[in-house]
Amino acid sequence: MTMQQFILPFLLTLGAGLATGVGSVIAFVAKRTNHRLLSFSLGLSGGVMVYVSFAELMPQGAELLLEAIGGKGAEWLNLAAFFGGMAFIGLIDYLVPTVENPHEAHRVEELQHKPKQTKLMRVGLMSALAIAIHNFPEGIATFTAGINDPTLGLAIAVAVAIHNIPEGIAVSVPIFYATASRKKAFLWSLISGLAEPLGALAAWLLLAPILTPVLLGCILTAVAGIMVYISLDELLPAAREYGEAHTAIVGVVVGMAIMAVSLLLL
Repeated sequence: MTMQQFILPFLLTLGAGLATGVGSVIAFVAKRTNHRLLSFSLGLSGGVMVYVSFAELMPQGAELLLEAIGGKGAEWLNLAAFFGGMAFIGLIDYLVPTVENPHEAHRVEELQHKPKQTKLMRVGLMSALAIAIHNFPEGIATFTAGINDPTLGLAIAVAVAIHNIPEGIAVSVPIFYATASRKKAFLWSLISGLAEPLGALAAWLLLAPILTPVLLGCILTAVAGIMVYISLDELLPAAREYGEAHTAIVGVVVGMAIMAVSLLLL
């Protein structure tokens, strides 16, 4: 892989990761939470991820595997990679230590008139750690997809960025409670997002030198499994927590429609 091939996918991954900082800024600037917009945005992100997974990533992985090894073996390997991706991100969910759900919906109103509570510092830091560990494989996914297809990488990066905004709020809220410092809250939310480009670097250093059609096919399909799991386990439940369930579903449909049209036009 040349440096030119590396730069665009890495920048896409970096941008997606830095969106946690955007969430932190929104928490400090906004006077009240726009529940409908957040629910719609999270649903949109989930719709993009699910559609891209089944319409692009998994078929591309299957095509590469069929060309490389052919027959039923390729089909079984594609299936194993998809559920392997789900199992991988599910295992991370199970093993990551956290004192509260890092994807729980938080509202910017929580920052107002709240007394300083030192014990919440651990909550914020553990949330930052949990989100960072979740973001690492997302960085690998975004980067790998961007290498294979920059347009697809852009779509995934946008979807991941949308989903990272509430995560930035989730980190900022308890740390601000604990320290009364917007700067510290912002920096920790930003640090949690930097795991995305670290995942991209890991993929470049470890996977790029040994990237064969079979391995790339398995990675693309595993990424599809990761994206579907994230959508079902994190994005859609978080969207419903804001009390706008129907708005979230509209977002899912719109996200799928946008991706369907975009893939036809590009």
